[in-house]
Amino acid sequence: MKLLSDILYKARIEEVMGSTHVAISSVTFDSRKVKKDTLFVATRGTATDGHKFIEKAIEAGAAAIVCEEVPEVMRDNITYVKVADSTFALGFIACNYFDNPSQKIKLVGVTGTNGKTTTVTLLFNLFRTLGCNVGLLSTVENKINTTVIPSTHTTPDALALNELLAAMVEQGCEYAFMEVSSHAVVQNRIAGIQFTGAVFSNITHDHLDYHKTFDEYIKAKKKFFDLLPETAFALTNKDDKNGMVMLQNTKAKSILTVY
Repeated sequence: MKLLSDILYKARIEEVMGSTHVAISSVTFDSRKVKKDTLFVATRGTATDGHKFIEKAIEAGAAAIVCEEVPEVMRDNITYVKVADSTFALGFIACNYFDNPSQKIKLVGVTGTNGKTTTVTLLFNLFRTLGCNVGLLSTVENKINTTVIPSTHTTPDALALNELLAAMVEQGCEYAFMEVSSHAVVQNRIAGIQFTGAVFSNITHDHLDYHKTFDEYIKAKKKFFDLLPETAFALTNKDDKNGMVMLQNTKAKSILTVY
């Protein structure tokens, strides 16, 4: 159990209606997974809007609701937290709920149209060969040392991601190598995650069904580098004509290029 006040840190709260001194047993953005004392985060997805399921979540036992729009009729015994962006808030809530595991492991993210899976898998195998405890998050599979965990997305949702990282930390992993998709960046799945480094492989005219334009696709990849802290390293492929674009606004102090 965690106090609601503790897991809302950095969630960009606009208004709170009710007490934040509430014990939370779980966090979810899926109303079907709500149980007693759950924090339900109403996010707007590509297929549906979680705000439509706030009442269903309360009926299932939710103790608190995070949302961008507060319901017209509010229940007296429920805490409502209004935020600017629910997906952004979910990222930080997930980090806080699982005790910020990305701060306890050296996490390297790899992004690019092609080569992400190959790169993270090679790095995972290299560090395992060197005798390190290592985690892997990829399109093909997730791994904690030799334990395989099925993968459903290139980059998991914020809750699944932090839960996996927490398990890696618990099992003594020193390093983790992770694919970072452009979808994950735009959808705030990596919000609140602290990366030790970022790697860019290349970018081609794919995924425009989602990003609409090549420029928006480039911006999505670049945003990953923009989010890096000063302590991180940024490694880019200079052979790609957009490789140096990734580094334009990064705060990372260690800049590396490869051909």
